Amino acid sequence: MCGIVGYTGQLSTVEVLLEGLSRLEYRGYDSAGVAVLDGDEVALRKKGGKLAVLRDSLEHAPLPDEGAGIGHTRWATHGGPTDENAHPHLGDEGKLALIHNGIIENFAALRAELEADGEVFLSETDTEAAAMLVGRAFRETGDLTAAMQRVVARLEGQFTLLAVHADQPGVVVGACHNSPLLVGYGDGEHFLGSDVSAFVKFTPRAAALDNDQIVTITATDATVTDFQGNPLEPQRFEVDWDSSAADKGGWSSFMAKEVSEGPVAIANTLRGRLTDRGVDLGELGVLDDAALSTINRIVIVACGTASYSGLVGKYAIETWSRVPVEVDLAHEFRYRDPVLDEHTLVISISQSGETMDTKMAVQHAKAQGARTLSICNTQGATIPRESEAVLYTHAGPEVAVASTKAFLAQVIGQLLFGLHLAKVRGTMSDDAIAEVVAELEELPEKLSQVLAEQETLHELAHWMSDTRSVLFLGRHVGYPVALEGALKLKEISYIHAEGFAGGELKHGPIALIEPGQVVFVVVPSPRNEPLLHSKIVSNIQEIRARGARIIAVAEAGDAAVLPYADQVLRVPLTLPMLEPVLQVVPLHIFALELATAKGLDVDQPRNLAKSVTVE
Repeated sequence: MCGIVGYTGQLSTVEVLLEGLSRLEYRGYDSAGVAVLDGDEVALRKKGGKLAVLRDSLEHAPLPDEGAGIGHTRWATHGGPTDENAHPHLGDEGKLALIHNGIIENFAALRAELEADGEVFLSETDTEAAAMLVGRAFRETGDLTAAMQRVVARLEGQFTLLAVHADQPGVVVGACHNSPLLVGYGDGEHFLGSDVSAFVKFTPRAAALDNDQIVTITATDATVTDFQGNPLEPQRFEVDWDSSAADKGGWSSFMAKEVSEGPVAIANTLRGRLTDRGVDLGELGVLDDAALSTINRIVIVACGTASYSGLVGKYAIETWSRVPVEVDLAHEFRYRDPVLDEHTLVISISQSGETMDTKMAVQHAKAQGARTLSICNTQGATIPRESEAVLYTHAGPEVAVASTKAFLAQVIGQLLFGLHLAKVRGTMSDDAIAEVVAELEELPEKLSQVLAEQETLHELAHWMSDTRSVLFLGRHVGYPVALEGALKLKEISYIHAEGFAGGELKHGPIALIEPGQVVFVVVPSPRNEPLLHSKIVSNIQEIRARGARIIAVAEAGDAAVLPYADQVLRVPLTLPMLEPVLQVVPLHIFALELATAKGLDVDQPRNLAKSVTVE
């Protein structure tokens, strides 16, 4: 889950690397390092801690500022976040520097082999073994690309490697296996990165490498081959956002900024896909109407926040299209040996498009003959490229580790697909579809209203800054909202939080209720769902009678909750399947405010990374 960047060109190499790493720090921030070719030597600097520690070190003792270079920001796997374990690692008596994203599963055997040959390791990492192997291979071949080609055949696991060697100035070589690597094409310069954010400030022109490919960049050229050395030409694309979209823009945190961008994320995901009376998803390509008409079962695979969006999607797609939908955690999916065939559609959901568990689930689904659709926010990512079709969400870059606007866009993407599938199957009338479309068009403005009326949450968070446990309760589509609210609180506030379905209360969780226990309750609309509403009000009464403090997220005009709630957070009226988009935002804001009140880093919570690229 590390961030990697490579550069060769005429700009200040160290500044380009640091700029790229600052954009990639969401992928890991335990340590960071850079290496720059300096004549016949490698100039190296690496530090434990966040990128700011490295930057401060470089300000006090600068490295050479020209020549090819590589940079790395780490999420620790093998060995703690120390200076010694930080990347880059050296080989060939210090003439080669190498960085790595992923896990080399056979590193113990490789390390034992190298130590038996007299090599001395300076770190606890799996990466150092790869650096030594590439260094040895370079001594034998005299060419960095050939050396990389020789070594990748020996590595097991998943990896992206970047390397430079003092004997080949101006050259950076990268290789990838089940781990992302992208090329940036500039004028008289080329870039490598874990994703396009590493170099989008300098060029919007990019290409994503496929699995088992090697890339060699110089200032004037970028060549790609497979692991056997056969030349390839990757498909290029233009990044549709610029680097300013990934800046804070005056906000106190990226998370605060991204919460505020929810209305724009929704509007961009809807743009061009709504017609007067329906949905246009012509972008699905081979998953055309004829193909979708043969689908009799859908499985949604995702992890974390994306899986909760999938639970919302399940309710909508099943209700509208009458196709049964399951939601699987991607990391469990292939290990339970699911029953799949050509009539099963597997929908993968991933903000980054690089989530390792989800990618492996997609590969398993394809191997079993299932059809595959990706819902993703990142151009050129691996999961969309490995899927038959992709529905991009266009939420814009999301830098904070805790996902907010991407969750909203993922829900919208699934709602669009559910309406499209209902039209294909004839399970909804044109008028019913048109009603939902009209409500979707109003969602950005309604969400703006929610964002403008949340001062209460700031006060609540400061009052609750020493709270040690918060529970969340919901029914129907409010249940995944409760799960998402609890996850956000765990992620950035480091306190116990759990989400429950309302009907489960009397089956055990009510034992947790004691005087003063704070419970957020996601209340369905009394106008659209009177039965569910009455059930959740009964739940509120049950826990209020046992001393709980109730904070209700309820529809504007809902008076039935007032006698039982200590605080009511209002959201505008909308259709039942669209309610989660409005209801979840107050919970996101509450988590943000509580973490801020506790003085925590809301963008980079401990032990986490934005993109989980290892299993």
